[in-house]
Amino acid sequence: MSASRIGQMLSSKSLRVITRENYRFFGNGAQYPAGHLTSGVRSVMIPSPLSPFSSQSRALSGVSEPPRGLVQEKMTENAVFSQNKVLTIDTMNPNVKNVEYAVRGPIVQRAVQIEKELREGVKKPFTEVIKANIGDAHAMGQQPITFFRQVLALCSYPELLKDNMFPEDAKSRARRILQACGGSSLGAYSASQGIDCVRQDVARYIERRDGGVPCDPDNVYLTSGASDGIVTMLKLLVCGEGASKTGVMISIPQYPLYSAALAELGAVQVNYYLNEEKCWSMDLSELERSLAEARKHCNPKVLCIINPGNPTGQVQSRQCIEDVIRFAAKEHLFLMADEVYQDNVYAEGCQFHSFKKVLFELGPQYSNTVELVSFHSTSKCYMGECGFRGGYMEVINMDPEVKAQLIKLVSVRLCPAVPGQALMDLVVNSPQPGEPSYTTFMKERTATLSLLAEKAKLTEEILNTVPGITCNPVQGAMYSFPNISLPQKAIKEAKALGQAPDMFYCMKMLEETGICLVPGSGFGQKDGTYHFRMTILPPTDKLKLLLAKVKEFHQKFTRQYS
Repeated sequence: MSASRIGQMLSSKSLRVITRENYRFFGNGAQYPAGHLTSGVRSVMIPSPLSPFSSQSRALSGVSEPPRGLVQEKMTENAVFSQNKVLTIDTMNPNVKNVEYAVRGPIVQRAVQIEKELREGVKKPFTEVIKANIGDAHAMGQQPITFFRQVLALCSYPELLKDNMFPEDAKSRARRILQACGGSSLGAYSASQGIDCVRQDVARYIERRDGGVPCDPDNVYLTSGASDGIVTMLKLLVCGEGASKTGVMISIPQYPLYSAALAELGAVQVNYYLNEEKCWSMDLSELERSLAEARKHCNPKVLCIINPGNPTGQVQSRQCIEDVIRFAAKEHLFLMADEVYQDNVYAEGCQFHSFKKVLFELGPQYSNTVELVSFHSTSKCYMGECGFRGGYMEVINMDPEVKAQLIKLVSVRLCPAVPGQALMDLVVNSPQPGEPSYTTFMKERTATLSLLAEKAKLTEEILNTVPGITCNPVQGAMYSFPNISLPQKAIKEAKALGQAPDMFYCMKMLEETGICLVPGSGFGQKDGTYHFRMTILPPTDKLKLLLAKVKEFHQKFTRQYS
């Protein structure tokens, strides 16, 4: 299409074109890789010279350019269709346009396209896409815990309670859960804070975990995964304008949920950097630097911690947690502790310490004053039940008037998914010694965590054999976050395409090997450093294949751009 033709079409106010890196926003606000058309969507893409799908890079990606006539037809149709729209890219919530979520970003979207191309018979230098971009355990082949699925089956179809194939402890759990549900059905709404008996079980679980530190069920809120609780708390905490706007301190590298939620809420993201040279540990002097800098332009009042870490896989020491709590008390900060990987600890000498336990062991000076909310989920650890969206949060030292507002806020969304609540109950009230399901449950739980520990070690060892890749020990969680050295020629080419260098690297890896990773730039990193995040979840044989492909690609990439 000629430049004059594009200019004519852009003169119409009904067609709006906004450029952001490798994407185009057209008319109705839909976002797609430049150069692509999506059937049924009234929008059109113009290949961008800054796009991995442009003519400059189409040769390496194998992506074909849409027919010129179709482009012109769609543009005309879009111009007419979007005229007089109430909701346009200009009138929509501007905060939403600032939201980015790397874990399901451009590379993952391209991976889905490649999978479709493979199904359609398009020839590639590989036969499958291996998605190592997200911590979705069951999608990667991890098997569900038998006891959990038995009870959920019984709760979903109570007629099965008459069947002798189910163990009695599974039936008793199912009966108890159903009795707490309206109409004895998982399909009924629950109380907005969650089913009462489940919150009681969560409270008892926390007390056992923390060596007897009391837990009040009224401080427990069931959530649709930990993410739901995190966003809910940020909604309560964010306020102000200009220099009084709430600042939220998050670790860099970070899980993109935090930056995305802060962008949506219009809060100020305050970065503090983990120390890569010390296995991604938290550094008190870095917290102090970050806070002092932030106070020049906003009102920082929240400190978020992910332990064990995502994407970095570190497990913070008890001393580190003590330092953070004292820092929060001194600086009058609200603590948010994301502890969804608390069972995923692999490295020798590492141990999970909950922030609540350490807080109370520091004594009343801290346990009576520091405001803390901690989060857990059914999605990680040995469970891996991401799709059920089960989770909880516990609030400590929350102002009673604010607590009333929190109850109001969670009431707006009626209740968390009830099957997820039921699953959360099974996680915190699992089979005990002497019960019929105990032996099988412990065998499955132990095997899952032991295999993850083996794969964590395997990933670290193999990546560290590759010249130009350095991987810290994967102490916990489900990810490695290796540092990659990129040749200056590659960095220069990436910048010419308008891409972050590690995005350029990961996109080429996907196109050439079928390996789907997430570039470190999607999580944040120190300037001049480059990383990628990959899960350790694939089955061992597939993980070995993945790591071999990464090694081969990195060596080839380095030679190509040296």
